[in-house]
Parts: sequence; structure tokens; C-alpha cells
Amino acid sequence: MPRDFMKAPSQPWRVLVLLALGLLISFVDRTSLSSALADKSFIHHFGLTSVERGWLNSAVFWSYGVLQMPMGWLVDRYGVKRPYAICFLLWCLAAAATGLVTTLGALIVMRLLIGAAEAIVVPATYRYLANHFEETQKGTALGIFSIGGKMGPALGAPIAAWIIVNASWKVMFIATGLVGLVWLLPWLAMVENDYPTRDELAAAKQRAATVPLGNLLASPVVWGGLVNNFCYSYFAFYCMTWMPAYLVEQRGLSLQSSGLYTFFSFAGIAIVAAVAGWAADRIIARGRDAVAVRKAFIVAGFLGGTTVLLGANAHSSEMALFWNVMSLSLLGLVTANNLALCKLTLIPKPAVGLNTGLQQVATSLAGGVSASLSGWLLHIGGSYTLPMTAIFVFLLVGATSTLTLMRREWAPRINTPLDDAHAIHKTGCADCG
Repeated sequence: MPRDFMKAPSQPWRVLVLLALGLLISFVDRTSLSSALADKSFIHHFGLTSVERGWLNSAVFWSYGVLQMPMGWLVDRYGVKRPYAICFLLWCLAAAATGLVTTLGALIVMRLLIGAAEAIVVPATYRYLANHFEETQKGTALGIFSIGGKMGPALGAPIAAWIIVNASWKVMFIATGLVGLVWLLPWLAMVENDYPTRDELAAAKQRAATVPLGNLLASPVVWGGLVNNFCYSYFAFYCMTWMPAYLVEQRGLSLQSSGLYTFFSFAGIAIVAAVAGWAADRIIARGRDAVAVRKAFIVAGFLGGTTVLLGANAHSSEMALFWNVMSLSLLGLVTANNLALCKLTLIPKPAVGLNTGLQQVATSLAGGVSASLSGWLLHIGGSYTLPMTAIFVFLLVGATSTLTLMRREWAPRINTPLDDAHAIHKTGCADCG
């Protein structure tokens, strides 16, 4: 008999930590540009306006978004280990090459390459989690995984700022890009080969066909997840791309101090995300409904994040910095529970990779819109109040979406043998794609 398509390793928690580190490195390489965009020499070198800074910040998210669904399709059929390793190598090299470019066009190309290769990270991780973790473990697992996404900018911002101040923005890009390559060694050694045989590939195609894209798009749960991921990510990516510039330009901090406060904000959301995921798992393990529990955490987090507007209107720098850290930290109540709800709990297992890719389209779209729209609002308003007001509105939309659309009875439908027979009758083919 053929081996399982995803053979479980003896200690999946160790692989989970490695996946979290991979996410951390991806965010360091993705957001290192934000520190450079607060550096006057970098801005002068490329002659950037605020609008151009916004577009440059958003470039990585457009290619990232376009390739999310193809990457989900890829890992559903061809496994996690090899595709992830190849993409990891590509984005690290592109990140390092950013320090060598001399024109704005070449800089944009490097950002697009980074986004394209990093599109593998989340679909591959959710494919792995779906096969190795139970419902009562998913919140904890996603809390641990999400730490990587928060500690990436938390650590990356002060490190990037320090390298820029003590060396140059060119050295910063080269160093942060190449150091990450060390991660490939334990990945290749620890993760078992899951590349499918011909029989396993055929079986994977059959499993995936039971929940086609049409079934996902017909589900209100999937659309609720798209809205939630957009609204959550709009705030998170604003902080990743514009927070250093906001702290320097409007609150008068030095570049190094801005990196420190960026660290506090993302460390806060990382800690809250891990604790909230663990707490939800414990409540669910005691017999409470998983959907109701995770929805309660999500709504509380979206509402808590709206305190960002208090920081925007604070008269003192101390209160502005307090709410800057607090609002993003409270958003951590959303992180793991939203990820579990809209990508695992309410999604049939055969469609996890494809749905994750679809959900990540909304996430990457939020990154592009947040970076560019914030730049435009900053241009027309002359301050960061309008960009933060937009965040406030999106967070309220996310809370409303959670309450109205995330319902178990609206989860994507799994095709039955009768559905397959009907499809064969109509098309004459059981698997035409």
C-alpha cells in the first residue's frame, strides 16, 4: 500500500517552530523596506514622494497576492518540503539583491520577486497544520506560528534601523537577505519528504476535486473570511509599512527609537495572539462550541484595535505611543482564532490549501491597499490622522463580518458521489483539470 500523502513526523511541534521561523524571516525580508523608507538618504537616492513611497511599499503585496491560489493548489498536490525550500531560496536572494540595485525600476522588480516567492509560506503551513493538528490544538499551533509573523517586523525594524544608522541601507538589505538562508539547513534535515508518488498524486487530485473553487466561492463563510483577513491585515500591514515613518515624521522619534517602539507593538500582538489561541483551545477542550468561542475572541480583538484612533488624536507623544502599542496588541485577540476559524475549523480538509491561497489574496490585497491608500491619505491630509481613521472603519467592518457571516451551516460544501456522477454526465469527464 502507498504511504500517506503527508506522513506525520514524530514531533510536528518542532516543525511548527521551524515554520514560524520561516514566517519570521519572510516578514523581515518583506518589511525591511519600511525602515529604509524612513531614511532620508534612501528617499533622496531614489527621489521618492509620499505617494511613491506608498506604491513602493505595496509592490511586494501585488505579486504575493497573485500567486497565493496557485501556491495553494501546488502544496495540495505536491507537498510542502520541496516547493517551500525552492521559494525560500529565491526570496532570500532577491532580498539581498535589493541592496545592489540603483534604479527605482529595479527596486520594484526585486520587491515583486520577494512577494512572488513568499506566496508559498502560508498555504504550505496550513497544508501541514491541517494534516498534523487536531481542533483543540489549532489555536495554540496558530498562535505559535503567528508569533513569527509579528516578531519578524518586531525584530526586523530595530535591526534594520541599526544597520542603516551604523552602515547603510545597502548593507542592511544584503545582510538581512543572506542571513536567512541558514534556515534551509534544518528545514531540509528535519522535514520528511512528502513529494507524492504517481498514485498519491492521483489520490490528492481526487481529494481536492471534492471541494472545487466554485464550492468555496458559494460559501458565505469563505467571503466572511476574505473580509476578516482584509480588515485585520489592513491594520497590521499599515504598521509594518508606515509605522516607522509615522513615529519619525509626526511624533518626532529618531529612526532607532522608532524601531524600538515598532518592536514593542509587534511583540505585544505576538504575545496576545499566542495566549488568545491557547485560551480558546482550552475553552473548546472543555466542551464549548469552537465556532462561538473563536468568534468571541475575534470580535473582541477587532473592537480593541479601534483604539488606534485614540493614538491618532492624542495630544502628547506619550499617550500616542501608548495607544500605538496597545491597539495593535489588542488586535492579537483576532490573530490565531481568525486563522483557525476561516482557514481550518470551517473549511473541509481537502480544500485547506486552495482556500488558504484564496484567503491570502485578501491578505495581500490589504497590504497593497493599506500601503498605497495610506500614502495617498497622508498626501491629501498632511498628517497620519486620515490613514488611522481608515483603519478604524475597516476594523468595525471586520467585527460585523464575523458576527454575520461566520456560521457553521454556511461552510463550503463537499461534493458527494452523486455530485460527481452528475458532473460526469454533463462533461463526460470525472477529472478534467
